[in-house]
Amino acid sequence: MPITIGQVGHVMIGVIDSAMVGRVGPTPLAASALANGLFFIMMVIGIGISYAISPLVAISQGSGDKSGISKILHQSLMINLCTGLILSGITFFGAGLIKYMNQPSDVVAYAVPYFRIISLSIMPVMVFQTYRQFLEGLGIVRPAMLINIFANVFHAFFNWVLIFGKFGIPAMELNGAGIATIISRILMALIIVAFVLKSRNFEQYGVKTFITAPDIGIIKKILGVGIPTSIQYFFEVSAFSIAAVMVGWINTVSLAAHQIALNLASITYMVVLGLSSAGAIRVGRYYGEKNQTGIRRAGFTVLFIAVLFMLISGLIFVLFRNYLPHFYVRDPLTIEIAAGLLIIAAFFQIFDGLQAVGLGILRGLTDAKIPTIITFIAYWVVGLPVAYLLGFTAGFGVDGIWIGLLSGLATSAFLLTLRFNSKSLKIFRKP
Repeated sequence: MPITIGQVGHVMIGVIDSAMVGRVGPTPLAASALANGLFFIMMVIGIGISYAISPLVAISQGSGDKSGISKILHQSLMINLCTGLILSGITFFGAGLIKYMNQPSDVVAYAVPYFRIISLSIMPVMVFQTYRQFLEGLGIVRPAMLINIFANVFHAFFNWVLIFGKFGIPAMELNGAGIATIISRILMALIIVAFVLKSRNFEQYGVKTFITAPDIGIIKKILGVGIPTSIQYFFEVSAFSIAAVMVGWINTVSLAAHQIALNLASITYMVVLGLSSAGAIRVGRYYGEKNQTGIRRAGFTVLFIAVLFMLISGLIFVLFRNYLPHFYVRDPLTIEIAAGLLIIAAFFQIFDGLQAVGLGILRGLTDAKIPTIITFIAYWVVGLPVAYLLGFTAGFGVDGIWIGLLSGLATSAFLLTLRFNSKSLKIFRKP
């Protein structure tokens, strides 16, 4: 539960942005959808690399290797800082490419400066993720949750000040939300680093040493899990981002409605992503102990919990589809389109839960290459082509694009579940 709350807290920064920017109007909301979708493509690469830390730490703890935990932390910090620097540069200087994506000119005018502002938040995210994954790999899950809650309260306040112009500060609208995002993420990084350095429980891992000599063996191990993981999330997130670009080809109102439905779906997704992380840690611990029964019990238990939660979430989406969009915008047409999309979102909830958890529990087994191929097939061979065909060739518009996304999620969920069942049965068999 703490990991799940922490994951929800992470995405709530974007939810708060969308909800508050939506009060300004549908155009800034559409620009937020476009910019955040493209931005998350870059950020998810870094976050995916950081996700290697917790299962590797859990495996080392399960096998009683304390020195291995220390090495993983130090090498991960160096990797993540370099990754954050590179991604920030690419994102900042690549913002101008939005002008060439055939989007409405008024949306582009908002999106480009906002995109450049939030690009500066990648580095503090990578620092936070390093220490968060380190702690969660050790089974210490509450600090990151509490920091996320604090950051969201802080972020909402500064959004209010900067978006609408309070206390004599001029109203910055969408750019104000971007500045508030940077400040809140810097605070998150500083607080979690201070917590780790202050606690004596972590002195045995040499946490006060920030710079160490590169260990090629450990770096290969981290990147061997981290790079495929980041590619997996890249395939998924980029597919959804390209879907947002497709929706932008239709009109601004449809893009704003797409952002509302996707934003609501992202909340439930972050819950199962928390379950996914918990599953990766638990499966990794049993993997370190060479406990096959524990691996399968942990994996299938978290799959069941994810399905149950997503069934309930889908029911909520259907029952309250005409009310939930009101939290974001007051435009009647935007609300009507978003309500229709929430019905489709309700159907893909169960598949979204299965595929998210499937990736996590396979990561706990350090199984990353085959799941990467699966995600590519699911989103780029199945999902996006179906989205284009239904959205434009068949003329279903934004609804068709969302049905295409549903087909990609279903493909991924089915194949990843089969992969875990097969892999966990054979994991300790000798060739």
